[in-house]
Order: sequence, then C-alpha cells, then structure tokens
Amino acid sequence: MTALNTPTETVRIDLADRSYDILIGENLLEQAGTYGQLPKAAAAMIVTNTTVSPLYEAALRHALSGHYKLIHSVQLPDGEAHKDWVTLNLIFDKLLGLACDRKTVLFALGGGVVGDMAGFAAASFMRGVPFVQVPTTLLAQVDSSVGGKTAINHPMGKNMIGAFYQPQRVVCDLGVLKTLPARELSAGLAEIIKYGPIADMAFFDWIDANMLALKACDTHAMAHAVKRSCEIKAFVVGQDERESGLRAILNFGHTFGHAIEAGLGYGEWLHGEAVGCGMVMAANLSADMGLIDAAFVKRLTDLIARAGLPIKGPVLDAKDNAGHYMALMLHDKKSVAGDIQFILIDGPGKARVSAAPQVMVRAVIDRCCA
Repeated sequence: MTALNTPTETVRIDLADRSYDILIGENLLEQAGTYGQLPKAAAAMIVTNTTVSPLYEAALRHALSGHYKLIHSVQLPDGEAHKDWVTLNLIFDKLLGLACDRKTVLFALGGGVVGDMAGFAAASFMRGVPFVQVPTTLLAQVDSSVGGKTAINHPMGKNMIGAFYQPQRVVCDLGVLKTLPARELSAGLAEIIKYGPIADMAFFDWIDANMLALKACDTHAMAHAVKRSCEIKAFVVGQDERESGLRAILNFGHTFGHAIEAGLGYGEWLHGEAVGCGMVMAANLSADMGLIDAAFVKRLTDLIARAGLPIKGPVLDAKDNAGHYMALMLHDKKSVAGDIQFILIDGPGKARVSAAPQVMVRAVIDRCCA
C-alpha cells in the first residue's frame, strides 16, 4: 500500500438518510480501506471510459476485490458527445446481460460525463441501486461528482434528462490529477473559480494568489482548493438538494456556458471552458445591471484568462448571434415561463437568480463574443 503524502480530509454532505462523505487525499483510489462500510453486495460494476480504464481500472478493481465477490466493468466511449441514450444503454445492457440485482453497487470511475451517466443509470436500474463516485478529473472532484445531479444531454439542451440521486460516497484522489492534460486541468479550475464570486471572496483572493500553484497541480494547493470547493457545495446542497432556490447559484456562468456547448455541438469546447467564458458574460451582465463595478469584472476576467480559459465566446450565428444564444438559453432548466434566469453577482461574494432585460443580454453577447 502506498503511503499517503497528505492527510485525508472528509467533507460531509448532510442530507438526513441520504448523507455521505467526500474523501479528499492522495492515493485513495487504490486502497481497500477507502471502500469500507459501503452497502454489502455480491457484485460491483465499474463504469468507466476508454481513456480512464487503462490508467486506473485495475487499481480500483484490486481495491474492491476484498469487498465484492464479482467485479464487472463497462468501458464507455470518451467525451461529452457520447453523453446520450445510446451510451447510457451500454450500462443497462451490461447490467442486464450479467443478471445484476438491485444490490449491485456501481462505481463511477472517470470525469463528469462518466459520473453523470453512471449516476443516472444507478438511479434508474431496478428503480435505484447504490453507487459511488470516484472522479478522475478536477472538474468532477470539485463539482459534478458532488450533490447528486445525474443526467444525459439532449440535442436541444445539456443535462435535460436525468434525476437527483445521491451517491454513497465520493472519493477524490488528488494523485490522479497529475495525469490530466493541461486543458482538462484548466477546465476544472473554472468550477473552482466560480465559488469565489458567488459565496466566498476570501477563497477568491486565495485562488487569485495561488493560480500558478494550481496550474502546476501542486498537491497542497489542490488539496485546499478541492476541499473548500466541496465545503461550499456541501453547504448549498444541504440547504437545497433539488435546486428549488439557493442551489441555483452554483450554476454561475452555466446559462451562457450551456448555450455555447449546445451551439457548437457537445464536445467542441470542454464544459469548464464554456463555464469560464460564461462567467465572463454573466459578470458583464451583472455590471450592466448595476450590481458590481467594472473593476471586479476585469479582475474576474483576468483570473479566468490566467487559468488558461477562453474569455471570448464563439459566434454561433453570423446573422443573429445574440438571438441564437438566447434561443438556446430558453432551454435552460432555470427558465421560468419563457424568461431566461441568470445567476448574477449581487456584489462580490454574493449571487442572485434573476431575469434580465433582453436588450442588455443581447448587448453582453455582442460585446463578449469574438
């Protein structure tokens, strides 16, 4: 067993009988003790993808071997473009073909796409089986693996078909982040950055001061960033599990970002890249509505750029780019009675959910797109 170089931290998601722990540390994935006290079952199913499987599936399989008599696996195609019904059915086909029962525990080994699909499969198979998140990307560790949102995409909107379904545990192994390409690491930094403007300006200041260490994947910097991000998300999810109010603020940058992903075709931009650019657009809209000043918009924009993320949105329609964006944003899950709802910065460290005048939204899109 590999010795741990940093202490293992635990963040608790408090949801009554659906409560669970997020474990954060190095070399957790490969340790049998990481998976103790999970629901007992004869079989486990590792859901992973063709990129992650050669890197980590054998280690996870070995760690689980003392807990489950049978360990099955299914490797999905990699990428956001495959987050659909066809790929989801590969999981169901494997579960049914192996005669898995409702006690079978699913282990989501991969990034946000794998986690979302494995979670949705777990919520749906036999009306619900246990699952565990083992996120292997920074974005998944600080956001998508935490809080129980599971979904697949539809051509008309991202994450439009899914369920709220909480995992039994989330295992954030900081060691796996060392194998991430620089682009994937930057995409994860977007989801870390978002927590500052909406909830914690002290954290925002820390991110600003430690961006070089984060981009270098320094273990101690990452440990703090992942833990604080999970703490903020845990608090918000504990207050509003099903996004009826407060939890919506976690979608800062996502209304614009999801439009970018859908408009370009899923997978052209990484989710974190679209969110980073979406935060720039949302900050500009916040300033235009008089909620923050131009200096804060510049500071946030500069930080996003330093993280290696795009700060100019793509042109989706040469004739009416703003109109195309707005048509896509109408499919956002927060839209109410035909009104697009935006997450705006209501002063540094605070957020609000609000509609905005169409003329302002159009002006922001025109200004913020290349």
